Formats: sequence, structure tokens, C-alpha cells
Amino acid sequence: MDSGSRDDRSGCLSWLDNQPPGYVLFISFGSGGTLSYDQLNELALGLEMSEQRFIWVVRSPSDTAAYSTFFTGQTKTDPFAFLPEGFVDRTKGYGLLVPSWAPQAQILSHRSTGGFLTHCGWNSALESVVHGVPLIVWPLYTEQKMNAVMLTEEVKVALRPKVGENGIIGRVEIAKVVKGLMEGEEGKQVQTRMRDLKEAAERVLSADRSSTRSLAELAQKWKNKISNEN
Repeated sequence: MDSGSRDDRSGCLSWLDNQPPGYVLFISFGSGGTLSYDQLNELALGLEMSEQRFIWVVRSPSDTAAYSTFFTGQTKTDPFAFLPEGFVDRTKGYGLLVPSWAPQAQILSHRSTGGFLTHCGWNSALESVVHGVPLIVWPLYTEQKMNAVMLTEEVKVALRPKVGENGIIGRVEIAKVVKGLMEGEEGKQVQTRMRDLKEAAERVLSADRSSTRSLAELAQKWKNKISNEN
């Protein structure tokens, strides 16, 4: 991809141009999601332990809850100030940290992106399917939990880290799931299923420009696929 022809104020696309195909995990909790300070630190240390390449859209933590909304929980302005000491320097060779916002659709469509750690907003889920990017699901609130169940247990295009007894997803669990998606056997199965869904989506979208009809037909293909396997 030619970075010069794109709006790349965040620098994400230029950085991706220099990464090997399919090796980068994109991490974003949407326009409204944020984590607690403790959970933010566990995520950072888990990514470091995984030794996988990543782009992480970092937001300042919530003062009140492990999982919150950007609009009600965030009070600070410099997200990097809350990361573990030395994390930025230690991961500089294989990780890119972006404050607050990144061009998600362009990142997901980039050849170097091989996975997406997401809050399971429906728009993000659909973008992942369209671009064939397998998922790690990390729902925060409302319908995202239902979406996460569907993507992991029914459609089976995602992995989901387990929450510990303290309500936090620990660094070891995060590292295990990230490595599993990006280079493990379980991740390969998820990647294959996501490629199948991408092809189904392409067939549906090429048949009719009506987004309502296209999404309905894609949903029906998912249901038929699940029924045939059960």
C-alpha cells in the first residue's frame, strides 16, 4: 500500500507498510470504551509477554470500573502516562501505541493486520468479517457481551480471554490468547473460518448494493453454516 496517497496522521499505515503480512494484532475498544488502571496495565504486560507485533489505540483509564465507557469514566488526558514503567521503550521494536484514535477500517484492510482485539461493537465485528480478520473478543458493556458469545461459540471466528476471580483479565491469560490467535493451532482454525465468512460476505455484497438485504443474507448464511455443523 502507498502511504503517500492516504490520510495517515496517526502514522499507523506507514508503520504497517513495514511489517510482514498477517503478523500485527490491532487493539481498540471503540470510540467509547476504556479500562481501569489495573486492567490497562495487565493488558500492556500481557502484550509484552506475548512478543507479538501490535498496534494499540490507548485511552486513559476509568477511575471507577474495570470496564467502563469513555464518556462517563475517563478523566485524564495523557494515556501513555498510565502504562507500566518502561513499557513504551521495551516494546518500541514491535509495538505501536496510538493515543485515542486510529483509522480502524484502513488498519483492518491492511495486509499486515492478522488479528483484532475488539470490544465487540457490531460495526467492528462487521468490518472484521469484510476484511477477513480473526478476533479476540473483549466485551465491555451492553450488547457487546451477546456479540462476543455469538462470535466465539456460534460463528467461531474469535477467541476470548478468561476473566480472573478478581474481575481482571490477567497478563498471562492475555499473552496466551494473543499468541494462540497469532501463531497457535486454535488461531489457525479461527483464521480459516473467518476467511470463509469473508468470502460469503463478498458474494453477498456483490449481489446487491442494499446494505439491509446484504446483512440479512449474510446473517442467514451464518445460521445455515451453524445448523449444518450441529
